[in-house]
Amino acid sequence: MFTTRPEILGTFGVVTTTHWLASQSGMAMLERGGNAFDAAVAAGFVLQVVEPHLVGPGGEVPIVFHSARTGRTQVLCGQGTTPAGATMEHYKSEGLTLIPGNGLLATVIPGAFDAWMQLLRDHGSLPLAEVMAPAIHYAENGHPMLPRVANTIAGLKDFFAREWPTSAAFFTPGGSLPEAKKLFRNEALANTWKRIVAESQAGGGSREKQVDRARDAFYRGFVAETIERFVNENEVMDESGKRHRGVITADDMAGWQATYEEPLTYDYHGYRLNKIGAWGQGPVFLQTLALLKGFDIGAMDTRGPDFVHTLTEAMKLAFADREYYYSDPNFIDVPVETLLSDAYNDERRRLIERQASLELRPGRIAGYEDQIARMDAALERLSRVANPDAASAEPTMADMRSVRRGDTVHIDAIDKDGNMVAAMPSGGWLQSSPYIPELGFMLNTRAQMFWLEEGLPASLAPGKRPRTTLTPSLAEKDGRPYMVFGTPGGDQQEQWQLQFFLRHVHHGLNLQEAIDMPMSHTAHFPNSFYPRDRKPGNLAIEETFGSETIEELKARGHRLDVTPEWSIGRMVAAARDEDGILRAAATPRLMQAYAVGR
Repeated sequence: MFTTRPEILGTFGVVTTTHWLASQSGMAMLERGGNAFDAAVAAGFVLQVVEPHLVGPGGEVPIVFHSARTGRTQVLCGQGTTPAGATMEHYKSEGLTLIPGNGLLATVIPGAFDAWMQLLRDHGSLPLAEVMAPAIHYAENGHPMLPRVANTIAGLKDFFAREWPTSAAFFTPGGSLPEAKKLFRNEALANTWKRIVAESQAGGGSREKQVDRARDAFYRGFVAETIERFVNENEVMDESGKRHRGVITADDMAGWQATYEEPLTYDYHGYRLNKIGAWGQGPVFLQTLALLKGFDIGAMDTRGPDFVHTLTEAMKLAFADREYYYSDPNFIDVPVETLLSDAYNDERRRLIERQASLELRPGRIAGYEDQIARMDAALERLSRVANPDAASAEPTMADMRSVRRGDTVHIDAIDKDGNMVAAMPSGGWLQSSPYIPELGFMLNTRAQMFWLEEGLPASLAPGKRPRTTLTPSLAEKDGRPYMVFGTPGGDQQEQWQLQFFLRHVHHGLNLQEAIDMPMSHTAHFPNSFYPRDRKPGNLAIEETFGSETIEELKARGHRLDVTPEWSIGRMVAAARDEDGILRAAATPRLMQAYAVGR
């Protein structure tokens, strides 16, 4: 099969990310004697510099990884929780019925930094200064700006000048726009990181102690203090059409840390999938596999209508359950065992018919009747006021019509010893909230996942994790760690990952072949992001599926949005065979993701 680029093969190490500079920076850590954890952390910080419209230091990151030393596969939750002041009463007093998708009110505790630091401290091997050196270099000395970043800034120029003066001063100094493929610097960010490194080294001590001092500098030192001061002193415009201050404080940050968790797993055709729990959308992947287990996916043409239709209808059911049942398990009882059980999915599978469903059909689980009724009512109220033309904050790659929209990045790394990491950093985009001049970065807006209505799974509450869309994947094969993979794309992340995974498992396509295949997704269910709109029966599909498949899907009742070739998905993946051969691949879409290795 023709591919756009080769599947990378090697035995020493592989790194694949959504930007070539991050991939190469991660590989540099392996070349210096580091491991996959060092590589992932270095790549993660570089992505904050080179893709500021998709990720920043003020964002979050869930990580799923396998340690060859401990023999364990774990999740590291770098999703920050809501501040103590993020109460339903406060937000309603501000005249809101939905939490806006930008500005300062939607900010939760930035979780990425602590997750990266704990990963480095507990599983890495290189000093903090060495791992952060590539990101500091590109922030201080400049990197070639991506055309998409330049276009995003150009589209926001007037808004920045009118409403977010600190962003205007940095991104459009004197009213001038940065040029694509020209050097762009963020010296304030470089200075922040250099100060953190310097404070971490003060007093010497072990590598681990230095990492902990870096955590203190961010969460209990000058970074937290600066964030609180900026939020208190600035009342800024957001998507509600009004100006608001944020509620995050230095005390909120000081009392939080990233947490290790056991992954949620599901066995499928000799593979075990490891995902984050119901505080994210990870179970959607597993639920869809449970539904598809009753179909002969291997007999379906991966470009054919049966494959697309069956997968789409299964995902509609799983995503409906996400809306009605998922949230932070520390706050509500999520019936995960039922949602993944054979009995439940055998019954749900009967709903998948030849015609596309236009209804949102969650499962009706005994004991959850009141919750289901409240969710029904909330969605009905929302449908009467939703604005389908409003800008969603984390869209598909095929629908990036608004420069205010952000997205996500992804990192996979595997080393010669079998350590493997899948990480999905996001948040803190340049379009999410104003630039903080003293720190050189923006804050996240992940609280827009919450509802401002009582009694729903994702109702706003202090100390609660937003139901994130970020969802990295780690697959075991025949009982051993095998593959890490993921893609940006908000609600579409699980959909693109599933197509990739099924084509690899059932049709024997290698990583690059599976990534290069045409992609599709549905927006049938409620969007996770402001303004939470949905498009019943929607199916976005790349034209490269071919006219015969497209016409048949229309005949089955799908409401098609046919997109140009190479317009959907940003998949990257890496794998380790039983004989030690390492594999890696990256999407050609957007012409910036790269897999490297040797």
